[in-house]
Amino acid sequence: QVQLVESGGGLVQAGGSLRLSCAASGRTFSRYTMGWFRQAPGKERELVASVSWIGGKISYADSVKGRFIISRDNAKNTVYLQMNSLKPEDTGIYYCAGRLSISFYGTGDDVWGQGTQVTVSS
Repeated sequence: QVQLVESGGGLVQAGGSLRLSCAASGRTFSRYTMGWFRQAPGKERELVASVSWIGGKISYADSVKGRFIISRDNAKNTVYLQMNSLKPEDTGIYYCAGRLSISFYGTGDDVWGQGTQVTVSS
């Protein structure tokens, strides 16, 4: 099982950009579908973007389409989330997660990072 560590969060003004990174330990990273979730204060955790382990299928939440880009580098055991044109509503704790499946649909035995705070000021 992999272990995940996020980095790259911080405070940014609306319209700015941030790049989150999630470094994974373990030899089986390439077999994990990877995703970024976020949780805003008082709201449920939501899937923002994911990239499958096979075929590299990418999905985005409607709220971030055209602004966020997820990518993975299996050679570096790392998944990234490039966040552009940030809005105050993007504020929240961003979590990296992995699942040994084709997608995050439904329930699964997920691996989670500790989370990184992203704050977008207006």
